Amino acid sequence: MLNILLERFRQGHRTNRYPQELPPLPDRLRGRPVLPTDCPEGCAACLEACPTGALFRDGRLRMDLGRCLFCTACTEACPEDTLRFRAEPRLATRRREDLVAEAGAEAVLAEALQGKARRLFGRSLKLRVVSAGGCNGCEVDVNVLQTLAWDLKRFGIDVVASPRHADAVVVCGPVTRNMELGLRKTLDATPDPKLVIAVGACAIAGGPFLHQEEQLGGCEGAGVPVDLYIPGCPPHPLTILDGLLRLVGRMEA
Repeated sequence: MLNILLERFRQGHRTNRYPQELPPLPDRLRGRPVLPTDCPEGCAACLEACPTGALFRDGRLRMDLGRCLFCTACTEACPEDTLRFRAEPRLATRRREDLVAEAGAEAVLAEALQGKARRLFGRSLKLRVVSAGGCNGCEVDVNVLQTLAWDLKRFGIDVVASPRHADAVVVCGPVTRNMELGLRKTLDATPDPKLVIAVGACAIAGGPFLHQEEQLGGCEGAGVPVDLYIPGCPPHPLTILDGLLRLVGRMEA
């Protein structure tokens, strides 16, 4: 027992200090995109390279982060090398339309719950994760938040085993037809009022499985209303944590 205590003392404090300060992030992290404002006329190299149609033009170049796989196929195809991803992990939004990034436009991040919902979930939020047919990448990064380095419970947020004990359903995966019933049963078993959190490109819009007939295209395609969108493929743990903290109003303190 003494050896355990001595080793714990030697290791020191391991939990990062977010949101007081950003933890160290890898330089190669693919976060918020930087879209060029002066593409050569007629150039569509990045649009053609995107496997999910996340890039499109509507006057200016836009990118739907809900569809984006952060695969860098577009950056590699850009002949001017002006399209890139920054190491900025804060991406979560409350509204689907806010996931659309525009060249030269300021990012919109998730707003906190208000009123009764804020009083109910602001200090304690229990999550039930549903793996709805994905690759398990998003589920792994949700689980990482329960480790020593992140310690999700210090914010009053925890993952529970039963939907009957949950406040929010976290959906990962594109919602395959085989998992549609399981997801709906989980939602039905979660007491009202409840929240739905879509984690990853699959849960938001189908991800790389977008064109497969075996899946429904995420929560949107399955007709499941979403309260928080967390983009990524998979999202960095900090992207998930930041979105959850913004949702419950812990970023305003």
